[in-house]
Amino acid sequence: MDEVGIRDVAALAGVSVSTVSNALNRPELVSRKAATRVAEAIAELDYVPNVAARQLRAGRSNAIGMAVLNITNPFFSDVVLGAEEVAEEAGYSVIVGNSYDSVDREARYLSLFEQQRLDGVLIAPVGESIEMLDRFRRRGVPVVLIDRVDTSGVLPSISLDDVLGGRLAAKLLVEGGARHLAFIGGPLRVPQMRERLRGCREIVEAAGARFTFIETSTLNPQLGREIGDRLSALPSGERPDGIFAGNDHVALGVLQSLISHGISVPGEVSIVGYDDIDFASAAVVPLTTVRQPSHDMGGNAARLLLGQLTDRHDPGLRIRFDPVLVTRQTTR
Repeated sequence: MDEVGIRDVAALAGVSVSTVSNALNRPELVSRKAATRVAEAIAELDYVPNVAARQLRAGRSNAIGMAVLNITNPFFSDVVLGAEEVAEEAGYSVIVGNSYDSVDREARYLSLFEQQRLDGVLIAPVGESIEMLDRFRRRGVPVVLIDRVDTSGVLPSISLDDVLGGRLAAKLLVEGGARHLAFIGGPLRVPQMRERLRGCREIVEAAGARFTFIETSTLNPQLGREIGDRLSALPSGERPDGIFAGNDHVALGVLQSLISHGISVPGEVSIVGYDDIDFASAAVVPLTTVRQPSHDMGGNAARLLLGQLTDRHDPGLRIRFDPVLVTRQTTR
């Protein structure tokens, strides 16, 4: 069956094409009788307006593209919610793409955003290169980085001081008596992980404590359980007595494993996570963690983007949040 077009609707309703167009886009210009006939024709033909073509003519989509690293991570889910709230208040929809730590998936979403001629892009990039975003900037489409800083100073950004976050976690562990710290996180191509590692290592070295780095390719509870199993199998003298995990998912997996092997937390091993997801406070031993203001980060990213759309914000503006240490029962 051929696709139904606006001319088919006009013919069935017995009106002009312009009348159908006005009924869809500027109904105040159409009489009630004509509007009723157009509505009945649309229903009978099951006509779907070509929104993309309408957007192209108008020069705007009233939609924003948003690509995040991993939507299954509650941190990014909350970032998305914060951005959506602000965008919807301003009359914009948010189209979300989950790159799932894949450069290729991220590139496909960016290509889709470009094809759909979205009004702006919010992105938590997978890698460090942001050259792929230049094509948006050349076309005058604003881009805001989330959880990342453009070192060239071209793109605005919303980020967190992850070096400070690493320091806060390690300082708490050292002050609690830990003499062998392990940082579990990765991959190191993600700048946030490198910065958390750097902050942690600075405190450990200054304290003269032993340090172990366990690099991971991703961060999830299953991986945390597997690492916890390996650590549990070590003699107590070789096992780290302080663990800083790159996110709460890994920390909770390690916590579950250690407890299942009869290792006391925090009696024998203290654990600090990162993000302060909802599950952190509900764990069998409530998790000490480093909180990121994820909802505020998403909301501020959307405000920066909308500000560029209305020429109210400096395109090179950077906002950096400080993390907050939330102490619970997995640390001494």
